[in-house]
Amino acid sequence: MTKQRTIINSVTIEGRGLHSGKMAHVTLLPADVDKGIFFKRIDLENQPIIPADVTLVTDTARGTSLEKDGAKISTIEHLMASLRANQIDNIEIDVDCEEVPILDGSAKYWIELLVKAGSQEQEKEKKYISLREPFHYISDDGKIEYWALPADDFSVSCTIDFASDLIGTQMSELQNLSTFNTDFAPCRTFVFLSEIMMLAEHNLIKGGDLDNAIIFVDKELEQAQKEKLATLFNKDINEIKVERGVLNNIDLRFSNEPARHKLLDFIGDLSLAGTNINGHFIIKRPGHTTNTLFAKKLKNIMEENNNIPVYDPNKEPVFDIMEIRKRLPHRFPMLLIDKIIEVGEDYVVGLKNVTGNEDFFNGHFPEEPVMPGVLIVEALGQTGGMLVLKDAKPGEKYNTYFMKFEEVKFRNKVVPGDTLILKLCQQGPIRRGIVTMKGTAYVGNKVCVEATMMAMVSKG
Repeated sequence: MTKQRTIINSVTIEGRGLHSGKMAHVTLLPADVDKGIFFKRIDLENQPIIPADVTLVTDTARGTSLEKDGAKISTIEHLMASLRANQIDNIEIDVDCEEVPILDGSAKYWIELLVKAGSQEQEKEKKYISLREPFHYISDDGKIEYWALPADDFSVSCTIDFASDLIGTQMSELQNLSTFNTDFAPCRTFVFLSEIMMLAEHNLIKGGDLDNAIIFVDKELEQAQKEKLATLFNKDINEIKVERGVLNNIDLRFSNEPARHKLLDFIGDLSLAGTNINGHFIIKRPGHTTNTLFAKKLKNIMEENNNIPVYDPNKEPVFDIMEIRKRLPHRFPMLLIDKIIEVGEDYVVGLKNVTGNEDFFNGHFPEEPVMPGVLIVEALGQTGGMLVLKDAKPGEKYNTYFMKFEEVKFRNKVVPGDTLILKLCQQGPIRRGIVTMKGTAYVGNKVCVEATMMAMVSKG
């Protein structure tokens, strides 16, 4: 496992917002472990904080915007991609405007700023989520398609497809985040000249300039439109060469720069899922709206799947049956856990192999054996006892008495041959010998029983 990272030095950059046209100052500051990435609107009363969280996305028109309690921050995707690619987990981003500056339309200057800031490891492990199975998303019209495939690292394959032959079909591929700074960060956002006029009419791109986007000239403009364009960019009309191709014949930094920029945007939007996700992503015709929709769906799936403990029968248990007997007073036929397979600071995972020889199957039920729900709850309780007593010293005797079970839900039945995995999480500190725990019983990736329980621990 690698450690979490933050920056070493505070650094500041300024520039105009693409749509607002306002001058914005952005300061990056170090943040403590587990703080994550968050924006602070220092121009507003009480300096509200906006976490970089996909659930706060409110607008994806020509950029990604977050909003919380009325405070908004826009056009964050290039900065977010730079932070993800450079392994920054915890950082405070102070902004004195509603929009992050567009700079040159790429992530180039954000990378330079991060290099200036430097980075350092922190004392806690980095949070990674790995895909367990493929996830596929396709739009209703079938034109936009995303795949997330299990992989040990992070990689992206991107395809874009425009009707205009100025771009046409392009592909780009990032095999490892280590290539981002040189091969993708310099790639600028792009727009068609016909879109420029529409955006201007809607009071957008007030900060637009010939230096912060690739503008593809897809149709001839009349003289009046050329004059309007010159006024928009605050240029003399003679400085603007409107010929089919790239406006003013600006050289592309890569032959497939548009596809590379779309891949850059995807990394920034996906990072809003909140955790470093390992996987191979295949994206076709991506955009901010579908990027963030995909990130939301993936976040939900990952949170569900990664809460499910995985049993590896080849791995030595933390506590075998003999160690369990030293801590719990239960014996046949009421000892309902076989081993403890994982122990954390505030959780344990236990295991019960359910066989057809269990005594209770004689009456529940002979023709259709089902493990009684009350006994699954009892197994959770015993696993909870191991959570409380995991640090007990040899020879110390304690009893765990359960005082209350709440929110008990039976989701799926448990039958002979099942391996019952029991996860107990402590909900708060033990106070006066009383502890509250949340328990979940699984078979495979299916939840069978959930319960919240309160217990009292006393010395025997």
